[in-house]
Order: sequence, then structure tokens, then C-alpha cells
Amino acid sequence: MALHRKKSDDEPRDLDINPVYVQVPDHVVTRDRLPERGMLPDTAAQVVRDELILDGNARLNLATFVTTWMEPQAERLMADCLAKNMIDKDEYPQTAELERRCVSMLAHLWHAPSEMPHAGQPDPGSTGCSTTGSSEACMLGGMALLWRWRARQAALGGPGAAGAGTARPNLVMGANVQVCWDKFCRYWQVEPRQVPMEPGRLHLTAPEAAARCDENTIGVVAVLGSTMDGSYEPVLEIADALDDLHQRSGVDVPIHVDAASGGFVAPFLQPGLTWDFRIPRVASINASGHKYGLVYPGVGWVIWRDAAALPEDLVFKVNYLGGQMPTFALNFSRSGSNVVAQYYNFLRLGFDGYRRVQQACQDVARYLAGQIAGLGPFELLSDGSDLPVLAFRLRDPQAAGYTVFDLSERLRQRGWLVPAYTFPQNRQDLCVLRIVARAGMTLEMAEPLLSHLRHQTSFLESLSAPMPGEERKAFAHT
Repeated sequence: MALHRKKSDDEPRDLDINPVYVQVPDHVVTRDRLPERGMLPDTAAQVVRDELILDGNARLNLATFVTTWMEPQAERLMADCLAKNMIDKDEYPQTAELERRCVSMLAHLWHAPSEMPHAGQPDPGSTGCSTTGSSEACMLGGMALLWRWRARQAALGGPGAAGAGTARPNLVMGANVQVCWDKFCRYWQVEPRQVPMEPGRLHLTAPEAAARCDENTIGVVAVLGSTMDGSYEPVLEIADALDDLHQRSGVDVPIHVDAASGGFVAPFLQPGLTWDFRIPRVASINASGHKYGLVYPGVGWVIWRDAAALPEDLVFKVNYLGGQMPTFALNFSRSGSNVVAQYYNFLRLGFDGYRRVQQACQDVARYLAGQIAGLGPFELLSDGSDLPVLAFRLRDPQAAGYTVFDLSERLRQRGWLVPAYTFPQNRQDLCVLRIVARAGMTLEMAEPLLSHLRHQTSFLESLSAPMPGEERKAFAHT
């Protein structure tokens, strides 16, 4: 969540309320302090509604991966379940059952192994849970990797062994990972071994991953759908390189696949791509239900290939809500509405429905990519072949006389949010625009976007001097 600061008490400001709304005379509504008195519900709702008019149009927001539209039936189901606490499985057992079914469906979708439990032994099959989003799911996946590494260290070194307890764990990943992985490393004091980008290589590849692993590596994070350009990292090639490392050195490193977006795309659009639990080295996978899972913000998923991949001492069992409940999460109480909405989508769409929705998104992305590639000043970095996402840059930024940030700003004037940003480590010279084609972005909407893009590009090219104002470095909402 974004951080906010308290407004100075020296600058009190009141909300300006239309007199037509106010049914109680002289009603003052403070902006940054709790009002002294309440107001009628319809009045409060209208005040808030008027404030929200200033937000952008969610359908025109091509910056976000997050779902911005659901069917009315799903919205009604979510409203019905807003008061149900997801953690309280004793009070809301059927909501918990729907969560279990979603976990099972995703485990099947991602080819988790199905093994029969041995007599007297716990079920060795896959396990998982819902989260508030893929960021929390990544944190949980990272914690499981860290705890398994600690257990291996203890088993190899034993109490009092030389170096025991002093080795610092590390996590190998590309510089293109989502910020949640930087947070994980900082919060849990894990060394982030990020592979910087180079010309011709904009994400993690197998040789770079294996070269940075050692006996203190808790895992390698492979991203199925880079936020930077929508590309898939080669999970199978990375696994093969780690298999070779294991044979040569004995260093055995598991993989966590951050499939925040690709987990709900690749099974439907690239079914022949091997990236999931079909690879024995993949220990866990996370995905975001509120991205290409097609649910409103507030739900993510993480699945472990078997019970051994999730250390038992990370799971807490509480009974103060009425029953014995195992829980593994960074938070406690949250609404069950998003989990119910995910189950609704699974029933409503099925495999073929998800395939058709994601194919429509990819068709839009590929069409936009083809049209933009035909415009003189642009060069594609990705064309929607992996995720339905395309990234493009100015072919010759020095000769253009304007920047992608100028173009992004001009498109915002027509309501389109097309982010401009720089790439990380070693490629900060690379400034791009990115378009995310989500459900609801149609070919009919693509045409006016292209028209506005052509118009604003022509306008910027016609200028005899650079755009005035401070140089913009990255996309921002303000």
C-alpha cells in the first residue's frame, strides 16, 4: 500500500458540499479530520461519489494488470459475501470449501502431482491457499523456501557446526522482478542476487541463474510474465541448468515460479509450454486471481507441489474462532467475497471460457503491436506473444525531439493511461511505453487508441523545440 502523511493542523480544509445535497443546515465536513457530527447516508454517499468522479476511467487504464470489470452476477455474489471472514472456517465452512475447490482446480491446471498417501502417512499431494494478492503469495512462497533452506542447513551442519547460524541465505532472480521480492529479501534479511539486464537480454536466463547459486541459495525465482514487457522467463531451461549444477556440485536449488499474470494465461494460450509442476524442480507457484484470473482486486493464490514443500512449522493452528483452524498467511481477517468470485469465474467460464477470454486479449495485443510497429518512430520490445502485453520505445530517442514520457502525458489528456518508465539495472537508458490488454479491452477500443497515438505522435513531431517542463523519469499518477 502507498504511504500517506498526516496533513498539518495549521491548514484545516473543509469539503465543499453542494447545498442541494445538504439536508441539515450549516453542516461542516472536514477533509482531513474526523467530522464532529455524522450525516444522512444518502448525503454521505453522494459526497463520496462526487469525489470519485476525479478518478480516471478504469476501462481506459492500460497501465494496470488488475481486473477492472466483472459481471453483475459476480458483483452481487461478492456483495453477499463481504461480511464473511475468510479466516473463520468454522463459522463459514462452505466458503472455506469453495476456497479448497479453487486450490484443487489450480493444482490440476498447473499439473501438480497426484500421489496416493501411504498407510499411516499424511497425504503427500499438493497444498495451497488463497491470499490477498500475488504479493502476499510471493512472500509465503519465499518463506517456505527460506525455512526449507534452514532445515537443510541444520541437517547438514548440525548444532555447533562450523559456520552454523552465520551463513546468509540468498535468493536468485532477475532485475525485472516485481517489488514484492525486494520487500521479501529486505524484511527477512535474505541477500537478493539480482541478475542485471543487458542488451538483448531483458529477463533471467538459465546460465545467469545457475552461475549465482551456491549452498546458501534458498531458491531461484522464475517470472512467468514480466511486468516490464510481458515476456516469460524460460523456466524449463533454468531448471535444466540447476539440474546440471546439482549433478556437478551437489548444490540443490528449488524454483518458485512467480506466475502472477502468466499462471492464468499460459495454461490456456500456450498449453504446450512446460513451466509448471511438470518440472520436478518447481516447488511452488503463485498467481494473482485479480489479474488475468478476472476477479476484482483482493485475491491471490499460492500452491506447493507437495506437503513437504511447505514446512509444517510455518502453519499456525488456532481455535479461538470456534474450531481448530490451520492458517498460513501474513494477515488474519479478510472478506471471503473475492474467493467466492474466483469460484464463480471458474464455474462460469470453465477451461474453454478462460481460453476464449485470454485469446481475445491476446488478439487485441497482437493487433496493437502490429499497428504500432508500422508507425515510423517506434520499435517493439514485446508483441503480446507471451502475456497479452506489448512494450515499445522510440527507435531513435535522440533524433525524435520528444520522449515516451511526453507521449504518455499527451495520451492522458484523452483519458488513456499508457505508462512510460525506465528499465532497471544496466538498462536504465531504455525508456518504454507499455499497453496491457485485459478483459474488456476490445478491437473497437483499440482503434481510437491508435488514432490518438498517431495524432499525438504527429503533434510532438511537429514541434520545433522540446516540450517545456521538467524532464520526467518514470510513470506516476500525479
